[in-house]
Amino acid sequence: MGFFKTALLLSAMTALFLTVGFMLGGQTGMVIAFVVALAMNAFAYWNSDKMVLRMFGAQQITRNSANRAHQDYYRTVENLVQRAGMPMPKVYIINSRQPNAFATGRNPENAAVAASGGLLEILSRDEIAGVMAHELAHVKHRDTLIMTVTATFAGAIGMLANFALFFGNNRNNPLGIVGTILVMLLAPMAAMLVQMAVSRSREYEADRLGAEISGQPLMLASALEKLQTASKRLPNETAERNPAMAHMFIVNPLQGKRMDNLFSTHPNMNNRIKRLQEMVPDMTRNATRNIKKGYPKAKARDQSRYGSEGRYRSDDRGRSGIPQSGADKSKDKPGPWG
Repeated sequence: MGFFKTALLLSAMTALFLTVGFMLGGQTGMVIAFVVALAMNAFAYWNSDKMVLRMFGAQQITRNSANRAHQDYYRTVENLVQRAGMPMPKVYIINSRQPNAFATGRNPENAAVAASGGLLEILSRDEIAGVMAHELAHVKHRDTLIMTVTATFAGAIGMLANFALFFGNNRNNPLGIVGTILVMLLAPMAAMLVQMAVSRSREYEADRLGAEISGQPLMLASALEKLQTASKRLPNETAERNPAMAHMFIVNPLQGKRMDNLFSTHPNMNNRIKRLQEMVPDMTRNATRNIKKGYPKAKARDQSRYGSEGRYRSDDRGRSGIPQSGADKSKDKPGPWG
């Protein structure tokens, strides 16, 4: 299914460029557009992930990074990968105050996950694990290629308006000034439609699988609520300049003035949180059955985090996952990082 979606998207990009090329330059323009489309298709497949990481100034980290928070972040991803039974992606940090995260790469063997410095600052370790498990779910489902290609595609569509303005007076333009104006008006709308084409259900599915990987749906729900609130206060200037990339993040990085619900690339946050909360009873029952069957203690540890009402158990953390005043952090229960 992932291959079909990717092929369909690349075909749509080619068809769009051919159509616009013909509108702006007749047959000659269509030939030029075809060559450009082939080059963009090849670039999107092999290099668009590198482009996205470079665009956001992402820096790769390892388990031996000098920063202790970065070490913990890397090891959290490492342990989640072991739980999920998948290849280890490259791990990046983004120098941004806005707490957010995304995944990219053409397949699980060539993937990368990235989190912002702001995310590491405001989330607890359990919440960070929930967020990164969500991103690993995208990698495992092979969503990352189509997400990255879509970002490249949508950005290219946005530039078509500029091309139309520059070449609109070309005498080979079969539609003249009327066609030029139409392209200028419709290209930005097409960019939004491309982002919407990346189904919102993909985020729901990544939430579900991510919660299963981490074993802590309520911690992901708590993290999403915090990220949503912070993203409205702290701007992501790179994302604001490149709105076509917004759908790659776990929460919409754009400010409120551009987060129109009708064209939102992300599901409603309340719905996402509600679905995660609804997972708790089933996960509790499944963990209880695993204990009775003699499954590893790690399963019992996951189940023991939930009470009969599905609330997250912790002696020294509030419902948000932030240590309360006077809390003894040494009593933290171990999470997916071990």
